[in-house]
Amino acid sequence: MNKQHFIEHLKFALEAKLQEAVQAANSAREDATHEQSAAETQYDSLSIESAYLAQGQSERVDDAHKAIKAFNEIYELCPSESIVIGSLISCENEAGDLYWYFIGPTEGGLKLDIKSTVVWTITPASPLGKVLMNKKVHDEFEWTMHGATQEFEITRIL
Repeated sequence: MNKQHFIEHLKFALEAKLQEAVQAANSAREDATHEQSAAETQYDSLSIESAYLAQGQSERVDDAHKAIKAFNEIYELCPSESIVIGSLISCENEAGDLYWYFIGPTEGGLKLDIKSTVVWTITPASPLGKVLMNKKVHDEFEWTMHGATQEFEITRIL
């Protein structure tokens, strides 16, 4: 796994997420201001619901901008011997299965599939992020996956 290649995929995914949020916000805003959304009776709440939806979609756009800014700030960080925000890491379990994680400032749960390799973005505040932070290559840890506790070894930090 090449970290620069991963970062390009991550930037693309974040931009796609932003564009999706912008389109949803624009659509919700159009619906909220459309003449057919105007209340016909005091019990007609379509215009109010449309306005709330538009506001929520606008907040998604703001969150996407903040995520892109946060990730752009960590791209400049130098590699570290221990796991920090911005580290791309691989962990291997006892069976030899390899798992890739990126410690990001936001967007925990974002899944990227890069050349048949899945990389999960996790944050330092997540349960796994708390376990991994500040560990080094060859450090071991236990983690429960699929209902079974397994031993993992950190094999790479990029």
